[in-house]
Amino acid sequence: MTKTQKAEIIEVLSNEFKEAQSVIFCDYKGLGVSSLESLRKAARAKDAKVQVVKNTLAMIALSNAELTGVELKDTNILVWGSDSVATSKIAADFAKDNDKFVIKSAYVDRAPADAAKVEAFAKLPGREELLAMLAATWMAPITCFTIGLDALRQKKEEEVA
Repeated sequence: MTKTQKAEIIEVLSNEFKEAQSVIFCDYKGLGVSSLESLRKAARAKDAKVQVVKNTLAMIALSNAELTGVELKDTNILVWGSDSVATSKIAADFAKDNDKFVIKSAYVDRAPADAAKVEAFAKLPGREELLAMLAATWMAPITCFTIGLDALRQKKEEEVA
């Protein structure tokens, strides 16, 4: 790999990491190409990205994106995206299905985190689920009011009859 290729990779990754809310570092040693492709497919479905990057290039890109506090060792595959919960779910779900895929560390909401924090974020409801919960909460008083009005109407009809 030439210096210009390395510089291009660092520049692209730096820009990606500046926009990302989460960057998760995982060990993938022993996984086949088809498994990694299924991980990439799952990530694409949730607007996240997956890439194997040399540790030195990744560390330079992370420091350019003002993400510090995590040290990279051995083989790493990076999973990153703008939604911390979705990115954490991608990594955690893939780790459940593949024993050789291990979450090492991460930046979650741009702060250093360990594998346990990534797992905790993966258990949170997603954005769509939270919006549905909020809508249900807002609709609850209206629903109860209409049920009460209907019950009152039925009671009045029974009194008249």
